[in-house]
Amino acid sequence: MSQGKGGSGLGRGVQDEVWEERYEFTGTKLQDFPLSVTMPLAVACERDSLAQRLFELEPSAMAGRAIATRHGLAGASDAQGRTRSRMIALQEELDWTVYGAYGLLTPKEVAQTTLPGDPADLSDADVPQLQLGQRAFEIALKRKVDAGDAETAWFERHGSTDTAVAELPADWPEAYQKVVQARLDIIESNADIRLLERPEYKRRWSIELWEKREAAALRAWLLEAAEREDLWFEERDEYTSPRTLTVFQLADALRHDENVQAVAALYAANHLDNREASLATVLKHVIESEHVPYLAALRYKESGLRKRDEWESVWEQQREEDRTGERLDIKVPPKYSGADFLKHSYWSNRGKLDVPKERFISYPGASPDSDPSLLLGWAAWNHRDQGEALVNLINDRASIDGWELEDPRFVPLLASLREVMPWVRQWYAPTTRSGVTIPRGSSRPR
Repeated sequence: MSQGKGGSGLGRGVQDEVWEERYEFTGTKLQDFPLSVTMPLAVACERDSLAQRLFELEPSAMAGRAIATRHGLAGASDAQGRTRSRMIALQEELDWTVYGAYGLLTPKEVAQTTLPGDPADLSDADVPQLQLGQRAFEIALKRKVDAGDAETAWFERHGSTDTAVAELPADWPEAYQKVVQARLDIIESNADIRLLERPEYKRRWSIELWEKREAAALRAWLLEAAEREDLWFEERDEYTSPRTLTVFQLADALRHDENVQAVAALYAANHLDNREASLATVLKHVIESEHVPYLAALRYKESGLRKRDEWESVWEQQREEDRTGERLDIKVPPKYSGADFLKHSYWSNRGKLDVPKERFISYPGASPDSDPSLLLGWAAWNHRDQGEALVNLINDRASIDGWELEDPRFVPLLASLREVMPWVRQWYAPTTRSGVTIPRGSSRPR
């Protein structure tokens, strides 16, 4: 009754093994699923507690509670590995306990395939910490692969080629070895259990490598630090005004923050393989996929620009509806695809409806002449801030950097100002009602 959703998809390629299929399990279908009379709640509760502990040890959670250190992250990695191994072992006990609870095993087989007592009370001395590739069905599968009777990507896909075993490990407790051997015998002899003890019906425990998760957590922490609101506004002519920063300027603004320096050094040492990397180098690396250019012509290929024209036409028609109150026949604009963007990171941040999800606005070619690093703005600016930042940029390049008015570098800045101004007028231009002018939008403290 639960239909397959397909194993293939973006980033996963073609998948042809049964265990790669994804299924839809909805509450409506599951509410009719029969429950056994006996419920092994104690082991389920312990697994829930372990799952919460597992989350607390995630690099992202660690970085959210305190400033990350190499010692702290290494300890968390070890603790998470032990916690996960305990969870894998308890899940195996839970699976085989449930087989007995549903009557798929005789009382004698239940006694042979489960350890005495409540699984939740079993210590590491009773149940070893299991690694992927060491569960009964995996041992049976490994034996078939070694004998040439099966081919599978199961072990490689789950990173368990080094931990998978075809024989029971000698360091397992003797009682546990007997239980697992009994499970292997029943998988061989019992068709019902053999049907269930297959990769497609077992928990995969698939997870990204710790190194990738740690890098993502440190990167996210640095990006949050670089997005602090106070960095992106300044006092200009007695007004609080949005300010753009080059990567070098951003690094200079953060260089006195010891926590930023410590996390950047940790990221550089472990994920850039460069202990001597400067803060600016680290920021350039982490920001690389988090910015999208300010001007449409710098974001899209020709196909994307054509779609952008259609979207702009729709927006103008919607504004006309707002002005006149007359309903127009507005056609739905086309969706974007990855092929419409100049860089994959732009597509990742915008998606098919071109909704901004990036952290930073980039201004390629608009940096000061003395600073070659990329110029950035804050993506949390509203349209009025974006327009004001562009005006400030144009004024600064003319008055401070000495750009001549005929300098072609002004063209994209002016073009972007033309793109943003309809939104500024839409959201922030004053409206008139009954002869009274009403300001629109909110103003920042001056």
